[in-house]
Amino acid sequence: MPVANYEQYCGMLDNALKEGYAYPAINVSSMTTANAALKAFSDMGSDGIIQVSTGGGKFASGQGVNDMVLGAISLAQHIHLMAERYNVLIALHTDHCHPQFVDSFMLPLIAETEKRRANGLPNLFNSHMFDGSELPLEQNIAQSKKLLERCAKSEIILEMETGIVGGEEDGVNNEDVPADKLFTSAEEMVSVYKELSPIGKFMYAATFGNVHGVYKPGNVKLKPEILKQGQDAVMAAFGNENKHWLVFHGGSGSELSEIHETLNYGVIKMNVDTDTQYAYSRPVVDHMMKNYDQVLKVEGEVGSKKFYDPRSWMKKGEDSMGERIGKAIKDLKSEGRSLLK
Repeated sequence: MPVANYEQYCGMLDNALKEGYAYPAINVSSMTTANAALKAFSDMGSDGIIQVSTGGGKFASGQGVNDMVLGAISLAQHIHLMAERYNVLIALHTDHCHPQFVDSFMLPLIAETEKRRANGLPNLFNSHMFDGSELPLEQNIAQSKKLLERCAKSEIILEMETGIVGGEEDGVNNEDVPADKLFTSAEEMVSVYKELSPIGKFMYAATFGNVHGVYKPGNVKLKPEILKQGQDAVMAAFGNENKHWLVFHGGSGSELSEIHETLNYGVIKMNVDTDTQYAYSRPVVDHMMKNYDQVLKVEGEVGSKKFYDPRSWMKKGEDSMGERIGKAIKDLKSEGRSLLK
């Protein structure tokens, strides 16, 4: 099935909100990690979201090019081609574009979609995230509105964030952020809905103590009830049919009960990156350690090509990453819920 169109993507998000489940949004940085995500969604009968960050795009372009836009385009084109071989809907998204990268990352990708649409081709990406959480709220909302106005003209969904997700991801370190900045207020959630909903479709990463990166269960104190309070305030202000499409960032290590609670409050997308990075790397490490004398030419020996051929260990990484994505799909209750079933 081709990558989802605008109506299908909106249908995915609306159905998740209505039925109380969410889609894992899987960060990829290479063809093999993209392939792992595609196969996992298909195997589990789940529609899904595959996303590229600025760092992921830069990596995908290779060290000789180091172009985050070109790398993101390359990955997106690969996914467009491969998605046609799978019978689930896949949406393409870009993750965490901070203000300093809007002109050098998001806008060129929006322009690429505009060019494609002018030539009768489908959108390159279905949605983009602007992470203006480091800005004062008024400035964050103002820039989000400006971006959404342009996105809406090309049937692109915008994701925005208020509050700050702690920890470290993709080179951005928020480990020393004051605790009160990790929580979005109900007033902020109402303001965001009031300002953005008349313009176009958007997703909203409201923070409730989330932290990027690796941590043991219990080390981070999430407050999912903040999401409920915000949604309740939005419905009180604009009517019961009005709710945010909420996004859960920094979910690695979260208790399953907390994840499930957020689904009750409108989370329809949860980013998954740290856990899949580990899942990909773990069997590769195992392969190298068990086959040390085969992957290295030591003491005059020549090793064994079948062990040091990158395909031999990359396949293991791809399979393991796919298994971890399958777990995320089950945890978020999207298994077997493809709109194409």
